Amino acid sequence: MAITMTDAAAKRAQSFLEKRGKGLGIRLGVRTTGCSGLAYVMEFVDDMDSTDTVFEEKGVKIIIDGKSLSYLDGTELDFVKEGLNEGFEFKNPNAKGECGCGESFNV
Repeated sequence: MAITMTDAAAKRAQSFLEKRGKGLGIRLGVRTTGCSGLAYVMEFVDDMDSTDTVFEEKGVKIIIDGKSLSYLDGTELDFVKEGLNEGFEFKNPNAKGECGCGESFNV
């Protein structure tokens, strides 16, 4: 099992963690929502749970809860800028489809 980050995503995540001034890393996960069933969740981690798995990528700790790991296995996190828009993008090989607005996916 593996989760990876591009250089751009790692730099942005490190920048957020440095500005925040604390935290073990970032948590990636999924939650049930939207018209396709699942949505990505990304948040800072101050305390880990016993079911968490930790990946270290380019100096950033990526923490995944046990429930989300099977949905995110093989995912690459990227940070993209397109015109005035910028944000993290999940490149998930497990996703079979997305809703029209791109906010949720299914496997």
